[in-house]
Amino acid sequence: MKIIIKPIVTEKQTAHSEKLNRYGFMVAKTANKLQIKKAVEDLYNVTVESVNTIITPGKNKTRFTKSGIIEGRVYAAKKALVTLKDGDTIDFYSNI
Repeated sequence: MKIIIKPIVTEKQTAHSEKLNRYGFMVAKTANKLQIKKAVEDLYNVTVESVNTIITPGKNKTRFTKSGIIEGRVYAAKKALVTLKDGDTIDFYSNI
């Protein structure tokens, strides 16, 4: 089972990573904190101090456009905020 789906790279999350040494990841809905901690440590070779998880519910969205009403859905997701030990960092842009 794949635990980490993708990293969250937004302006807000980048600010948290610079100031608080905290990184965000989209994770599998069935993953628990211990599995997330082990997956991050194995994948990035860092030491994880704590893991906080957030489950965001899906929502129905409606937009009114020239061509009519467009209805859609925002998917439900689970996010993990991982705090690293001081001195450890993760560089998401190293292989670009």
